[in-house]
Amino acid sequence: MKLAIVTAYPPSKVTLNEYAYHLVKHFRQKKSVTEIVLLTDKTEGKKDITFIEEGCKITVKECWEFNSYLNIINITKAINNTQPDAVLFNLQFMKFGDKKIAAALGLLLPLVCKLKRIPNIVLLHNILEEVDLGSAGFTSNKLLQKIYGFIGTTLTKLILKADTVVVTMQKYVDILEKKYNVKNVSLIPHGTFEISKEKPDFSITNRPLQIMTFGKFGTYKKVEPLIEAVEKVRKTTGLDLEVVIAGTDNPNVPGYLARVQEDYKHVPQLRFTGYVEEQDVSKLFKESAVVVFPYTSTTGSSGVLHQAGSYGKAVVMPDLGDLALLVKDEGYEGEFFEPNNIESLAFAIEILVTNNTHRLSIAKANYKAATAYPMEKITNMYLTKFNQISCKSVSKKTIVLESVTND
Repeated sequence: MKLAIVTAYPPSKVTLNEYAYHLVKHFRQKKSVTEIVLLTDKTEGKKDITFIEEGCKITVKECWEFNSYLNIINITKAINNTQPDAVLFNLQFMKFGDKKIAAALGLLLPLVCKLKRIPNIVLLHNILEEVDLGSAGFTSNKLLQKIYGFIGTTLTKLILKADTVVVTMQKYVDILEKKYNVKNVSLIPHGTFEISKEKPDFSITNRPLQIMTFGKFGTYKKVEPLIEAVEKVRKTTGLDLEVVIAGTDNPNVPGYLARVQEDYKHVPQLRFTGYVEEQDVSKLFKESAVVVFPYTSTTGSSGVLHQAGSYGKAVVMPDLGDLALLVKDEGYEGEFFEPNNIESLAFAIEILVTNNTHRLSIAKANYKAATAYPMEKITNMYLTKFNQISCKSVSKKTIVLESVTND
């Protein structure tokens, strides 16, 4: 199979690029995949396709740009030129831009593939029915939220024209099937990026203890409560704690982290890493004592939670939305806090940094949950889906031929 993947890809700063990296890493090791064609966004640096593991050929076609209105044309041309046997779209609703028209045009691509009869799967990381438009940085205006809701419903209908739409949570399957009356939605879990052959060292030897958060910040992910919560824990426990804020601004809130850094420059042992290169992610997690999710809402299955689990880390999470569902569905554990409550967040952090037995219990449970769905298993599930699509296509052609013959 010659598999095309439409996605952002490292060193891109566009969302979901890290997920694509790990998909490619594992797809290329499958015997049934003869070539991977990456249809990616344009970046200044070269695409990171150097892997230790052997695998199939990888061809990179940089054919789209964030917020370009021409993406649908340029990606279609790239598909025509490369002639893939199947196409996988690694998407969320703002994948192709934070300008609404540019984002919407890009989401028409699965329909284009459908019309061209190219087997295609859309991996949809979030659904608008479960996104708080205000918290996520779209709009707080109630009228505009209704308009965006209508647009979102229309775009979802178009996305659902794909052969198969894959989501990472059963709740999303249920919502889409019920609202849109479709049967082509499937569940494939998010999966865990890296799982070491050796169990992680659950002990903490680094000092100061690192309290880390990881992501794109400024909308529903705010770091001010975390900084203030850790200051409270320092006062109540006397522990040597460092706050590590790893990541960048959310595209909707440029300059957010720079403002936070200036506002809290008086706080000791506060470190902003900026963008974390793929090769540095492992070190970041391994050196952390606790991983915190300072969220006020959620927009999908959390890649950071799966990463934390794969490194055997205890986590502090808000008791809301999709994070709470992941705990229930996939077996993750954490110390929970009330969103927008600094006292509650500080208490949750304090429990984990002062109770080593409890921290170890959560860390080991998360490692067990993470190892249940390695990316090797996840990519196998996608290949199975593509085979099912191809079989259906052959079956339909056979039926048509038999009908013509009988006539």
